[in-house]
Amino acid sequence: MIVYPAIDLKDGRCVRLVRGEMKSATVFNDDPAAQARDFAAAGAQWIHVVDLDGAFAGKPKNAAAVETIVAAVPALKIQLGGGIRDERVINNWLEKGVARVVLGTAAVKNPNLVRAACRRWPGRVALGIDARDGLVRIEGWGRAAAVAALDLARRFEDAGAAAIVFTDIDRDGALEGVNVEATAALARALKTPVIASGGISSLDDLAALRAHEKDGVAGAIIGRALYDGRIDLKSALALMAA
Repeated sequence: MIVYPAIDLKDGRCVRLVRGEMKSATVFNDDPAAQARDFAAAGAQWIHVVDLDGAFAGKPKNAAAVETIVAAVPALKIQLGGGIRDERVINNWLEKGVARVVLGTAAVKNPNLVRAACRRWPGRVALGIDARDGLVRIEGWGRAAAVAALDLARRFEDAGAAAIVFTDIDRDGALEGVNVEATAALARALKTPVIASGGISSLDDLAALRAHEKDGVAGAIIGRALYDGRIDLKSALALMAA
């Protein structure tokens, strides 16, 4: 199971939010490239990067910071989401060295784009499904969409997405534990691998997710718990690789 240490970007800096509220942003590092190098030194193979400003604006806003991350850790794979809503932007990021893009709002507002991107760039497009109380939210979690997380995921089962990044918004950044039950239920209902996101606060959370690897839970994104020191990245990587 893959561990994805997270870098969330706001105004060019590494921050963490609580339940997706921009006003709750806590700055943990002014140098995203240095943070990426720290993750690489710990043994990470992937980094999950989110352009928070871009998610709200609908277009990339932290491009310079993303590019410094890509340049700083050329041996690592970067999974990038936030404000990616047209084919030109997808192509631009993939050409610049991003390994995989995550399309969230586009899945609701422009499903044909998601399908076309999955065909054009096989293995390099993931679907981002962010939910509160089971219902999808889009545009930086600022707007509700009238669709359940599972129903949206099922619409793309035949699209060929590399993975589904499933975030429980009410757990995200709150350090209250990952929603194992909802994540595992989603994974069991799908053929597409599911990456868990939101609320992971301990090695016990990771172990609980790993118990559902056969159900299709293929990875875990860890954010605030790494920055707060609640989880040691080396220990997390060792646990999930065991």
